[in-house]
Amino acid sequence: MNIYYWLLPWFLFICGMLVFISNQKHLLSMLLSLEFIVLSLFIFLLMYLSFFYYEGYFSLIFLTFCVCEGVLGLSLLILLVRSHGNDYFQSINIL
Repeated sequence: MNIYYWLLPWFLFICGMLVFISNQKHLLSMLLSLEFIVLSLFIFLLMYLSFFYYEGYFSLIFLTFCVCEGVLGLSLLILLVRSHGNDYFQSINIL
């Protein structure tokens, strides 16, 4: 296999982490970067399992948990927008 084939998920993961670590003002951009990280991990998992000729059932379970995580994040975003009017981190008062 080509080495670039294995470096692609790592590059996607690093790019997603850089976006997540940078100071974002909106919750939606943070959630999108988290989904990008999960998608890169899913690609890496598929490549890893195909290398050892395993079944893809574990990847379906992982994808199910990722969808549940995305739905939970979107529901929190909707709750935040309805209660505060926007998704800025500065408008959320924790105290």
